[in-house]
Amino acid sequence: MKKLSTIAVLCFAAAIVCGCPETPSGDQSAQPEPVTSGQSVPSAGVASAPSTDTAPVTPAAPESAPTGEVTVLDEAGFYAAVAEGVVLVDFWATWCGPCRTQAPIVEEVAQEVKDIAKVAKLDVDEVPAVAKKFKIRAIPTLIVFKDGKPSKQFVGVTQAEDLIAAIKDAQ
Repeated sequence: MKKLSTIAVLCFAAAIVCGCPETPSGDQSAQPEPVTSGQSVPSAGVASAPSTDTAPVTPAAPESAPTGEVTVLDEAGFYAAVAEGVVLVDFWATWCGPCRTQAPIVEEVAQEVKDIAKVAKLDVDEVPAVAKKFKIRAIPTLIVFKDGKPSKQFVGVTQAEDLIAAIKDAQ
């Protein structure tokens, strides 16, 4: 039997409460494909080919100015990305139903704040050290960073208006 992380157990419980069919069962054949560079993040749990109707997902480019795109971060890219300015980071996992509900909201926020902040996402299964450092116990968790320090944290699916307000407050 596969041992599940604390985050997996909490998201499993959240999936049951919200009625989401996705669970961290360990059955890889039932899991969506991981997001790769140049591929759009599937929303509402539906795997899809790259699409032009969502914000593109790009590899980490931390030294760049805000672009309106959601950047996928690895560990090194995370620390570089949050070091300067205002950055919203979505801590998520591919198997998490609520995370897939959050994905199009994060993309919307990226477009709305493209002139004032960067928006990124970090898969907690791919980069567990960062999730542990910031005590991520449930996902989705979204943290607004200002010059490398957490400014505001949200746990659970969070509406665009709340995220945008937190980003503006961090300016």
